[in-house]
Amino acid sequence: MAVKLRLRRMGKKRQPVYKVVAADARSPRDGKFIEALGLYNPKTNPATVDIKEDRVNYWLNVGAQPTDTVKNLLSKKGIFLKRDLIERGLSEEQIETSMLEFNKLQEEKELKQSKAKGTAKKSEAELKPETKVEPEAKSEPEAKAETEDKVTDVSASEVKGAASELTETEKKTEETN
Repeated sequence: MAVKLRLRRMGKKRQPVYKVVAADARSPRDGKFIEALGLYNPKTNPATVDIKEDRVNYWLNVGAQPTDTVKNLLSKKGIFLKRDLIERGLSEEQIETSMLEFNKLQEEKELKQSKAKGTAKKSEAELKPETKVEPEAKSEPEAKAETEDKVTDVSASEVKGAASELTETEKKTEETN
């Protein structure tokens, strides 16, 4: 019997909550399972993952294969990192220090994500007062000089050419009507 660690969908429509289970590979997604190993709620910010680490390690040692999604969840929780450190033969102190570093990095990452999502959700009404900039008052000679710079010299022939193009397009539209 091939055992897989996978997700079992629960919850209401458009409000999924997943149970991490050890199940026979032949059973359907929401069907019979051997053991419940934890919960995963993707709707919370950040996503909630509660997994029984000792039971997951038992099933992985027995030969159960995690699906891609469960593998990602276990990696984010640090379970694969801890298993790897144990397999390398590191001492308990070294494993604890590396796990503390891992947890700090995860907390920083979650904090950055929550800040990014929090600022992205600000409404436009909240942003407008912050970004509103009033134009500086310019003296009359500076304003006059600025408008003179913007005005370009246009010759009479250019004006006549533009007027003739307009009349040609008007003639074409009249012919088509």
